[in-house]
Amino acid sequence: MIDALGRPQSLLLLGGTSEIALATARAWADAKPHVTLAARPGPARDDAAAALTSEGFEVDVVDFEAEDTESHPALIDRVASRRDIDVALVCFGVLGDEEEAWTDHAAAVRLARVNYTGAVSVGVCLASVVRRQGHGTIVALSSVAGERVRRSNFVYGSTKAGMDGFFLGLGEALREHGGRVLVVRPGFVHTKMTAGRPAAPLSVTADQVAEAIVKGVADGSDLVWVPGLMRGVMSGLRHVPRPLFRRLPL
Repeated sequence: MIDALGRPQSLLLLGGTSEIALATARAWADAKPHVTLAARPGPARDDAAAALTSEGFEVDVVDFEAEDTESHPALIDRVASRRDIDVALVCFGVLGDEEEAWTDHAAAVRLARVNYTGAVSVGVCLASVVRRQGHGTIVALSSVAGERVRRSNFVYGSTKAGMDGFFLGLGEALREHGGRVLVVRPGFVHTKMTAGRPAAPLSVTADQVAEAIVKGVADGSDLVWVPGLMRGVMSGLRHVPRPLFRRLPL
């Protein structure tokens, strides 16, 4: 259960090698929740598990492939059978090459499968667990890219728009069952995924996103922007007429 201070006893990290996921676990270090790392087997997962274990966390690892949606129900049921899932982070995704993404069929389909289909798949499975438990918070890592899809990365942005809408709706559906969904919309985050790309204004770090997630879970929030100023920026951009929006350096 999540205690009175908003600290969970157990975490499921779907995309367990994500820098944001790991930073979020560390942000709850004082509570030392049990952590289940769901990720592809390999050195990255081994290193992440070893690092958290050395910091005092009890860690399990499970094999997870976002595109293998048929495996998701059994995987999440297996994790939930060991202990309640207090907080589950849906933090996997791919960015891809923006121009390849709309000119290469395989690249576009993979982005959609991972970022949208995979996210919806685990969302439905987690919702089933939350209804059964009568409690639990699902944290969905969205992006400001989904708020108004831009020419520069419209395939990625469209997948985030879809998953963002799904999890906002899922949050409404789970309320009557004791569950919550927190949708997190960060701007540009300095991680391995964005390494080598020019940083956008109001860029943040994985630790800053983690702090926002921890606060959002404690506050029972439905939606947080990281940084908070992004809410005003994107609200303004959403209403810019398309001919003018087209001229902006976005």
